[in-house]
Amino acid sequence: MAGRIEDYALIGDMQTAALVSRDGAVDWLCLPRFDSPAVFAGLLGTDEHGFWRIGPAEPVTAPLVPRPIPKPPCDLGGEVRPVPETAAAPAVPADRRRYRGDSLILEQEWDSQGGTVRVIDFMPPRPLTGTESVPQMIRIVEGLKGRVRMRSAVRMRFSYGRVVPWVHRVEQADGTHRTAAVAGPDSVWLDGEAETYGRDLTTYADFTVSAGERIAFALTWQASHLPAPNPPDAESQLVDTEQFWEEWVSQCTYQGPYREAVVRSLITLKGLTYAPTGGIVAAPTTSLPEDIGGERNWDYRYTWLRDAAITLSSLLRTGYRDEARAWREWLLRAVAGDPENLQIMYGIAGERELTESSLDWLPGYEGSQPVRIGNGAAGQLQLDVYGEVVEALHLAHMTGLTRNDHAHHLQLKLIGYLERHWQEPDEGIWEVRGPRRHFVHSKVMAWVAVDRTIKLLEQSPADGPLERWRELRDTIHRDVCEKGYDPDRNTFTQYYGGTELDASLLLIPQVGFLPPDDKRVIGTIEAIQRELSTEDGFVLRYPTHDEDGNNVDGLSGHEGAFLACSFWLADDLAMIGRVQEARELFDKLLSLRNDLGLLAEEWDPRLKRQVGNFPQAFSHVPLIDTALRLTACAGAYLTV
Repeated sequence: MAGRIEDYALIGDMQTAALVSRDGAVDWLCLPRFDSPAVFAGLLGTDEHGFWRIGPAEPVTAPLVPRPIPKPPCDLGGEVRPVPETAAAPAVPADRRRYRGDSLILEQEWDSQGGTVRVIDFMPPRPLTGTESVPQMIRIVEGLKGRVRMRSAVRMRFSYGRVVPWVHRVEQADGTHRTAAVAGPDSVWLDGEAETYGRDLTTYADFTVSAGERIAFALTWQASHLPAPNPPDAESQLVDTEQFWEEWVSQCTYQGPYREAVVRSLITLKGLTYAPTGGIVAAPTTSLPEDIGGERNWDYRYTWLRDAAITLSSLLRTGYRDEARAWREWLLRAVAGDPENLQIMYGIAGERELTESSLDWLPGYEGSQPVRIGNGAAGQLQLDVYGEVVEALHLAHMTGLTRNDHAHHLQLKLIGYLERHWQEPDEGIWEVRGPRRHFVHSKVMAWVAVDRTIKLLEQSPADGPLERWRELRDTIHRDVCEKGYDPDRNTFTQYYGGTELDASLLLIPQVGFLPPDDKRVIGTIEAIQRELSTEDGFVLRYPTHDEDGNNVDGLSGHEGAFLACSFWLADDLAMIGRVQEARELFDKLLSLRNDLGLLAEEWDPRLKRQVGNFPQAFSHVPLIDTALRLTACAGAYLTV
């Protein structure tokens, strides 16, 4: 059984990623890309669907609890509990875990009767071209004290746990052997410094590690028709990976009081970037539920224009221009100069076909079904996306990114499209699978797109119908204030003519649609606090049920507090002068991160658990933004 969502750690190579649980189990790994079928899919099923666990095979010190494991502090105390000799693989949580410095190198430690052992997990960033450009996961077992008996258990299941590969030994010229698993177009090669054996369709290695000794294992993917990949040099790859992250983090310009949280979020966002193209996935997982046991389960292993645009905004504001430049090039390739057919999301290489289907053989995370791959929302109309994309292009220009004439031309074409279509209803920012409406946020972001383009034309030599677009900007603004505002309650509403609230309205002052001291802005903030906040002060996206208990978004069940919206509230509170209240909310949000600083999409206030896909870019981006705003409020040193 998979652990709690917050019990996982992320490791990755900027082309794919793995989730590693506290007990040393890799329960999720897609190869060779983020959106490839999983080789280890135990996260969405059971151990039968694939895992790789390394841990002590002797009595250890750990809490007497089965998986899933409640969220503990970093150091865990408890009674000594034996691990059965016949266990398929030990499932005991580590006593301590952390990332090595500012990196995606995970270190987990166990205290056993025989001593103390550390397992180091990482994925080396791979070259973008050449024969060495293959995904590898490396696990180094290091003895710290005494002698500890260990066990590695690998159960490879291709195609999201459905296909049992042909696993066989491949003898080498030096008398050693490698373990190969082959099925269809895929092959995975297991290398290790300990003898392996097979049992129950699982590959094991039992070994003992002494203080000062290091024993390495590696898993490498290769297309099955190609020659076997070379075994990696684990120790040199570790050095190179640590150096990569040190150099990347050194570019960060933020030096404020929240540096630890900001840097960890930046590293997470970098880990969600597909290096060959510059595309950024919303999360490395699919179908981790927003409602445990329910149907709100989606595939987030794609590039949402909105999420990627706001991610690039945060990266630009903290010193990372290379990523912004790469994303701009990805955008130009994906859109292909055709805003008439702009999608809200694409594949990480710009693919348009993201057909949604269900994997019926997977029971789902804690029984949450269906397990989906692909995403049917790709075909929705979401007018706000135009605003986010234009805002990102505008910020890139304002921060000195080299001008790109194709990007400039695309921006003008996007505004031309909006000029013709902004008055149409759409599905809105939250991708509701109900009727199209005139969502206020969508109209506000259409205004943003026009406003930023006008500013571009005013500041640089470019052709465009400036006066006509100024009139369009005023028309959209007037339309929103007349049709999207409820004067009796002094609040903007979710859509024209409606009464419901929507947390996306919190972005109105942040994008400059109205000033923070406008009574309508303050009224909207206070209404959202009253009507969409949980007891903990976190914010729901919108009411999922009407007064009669009927679902309003086309889906059954409930969802948790949306973390991005909660950060937006903290931002707004700071903007209207309630800085201490904003800091208190921000601190509460930071406390929801797991011990490694990672956040999922939502927080379930009933279960006190993180829910939704993990880790989520759309949670870490507003964390960075709010930290920057609060730092500025404090007058702390900040370089942008």
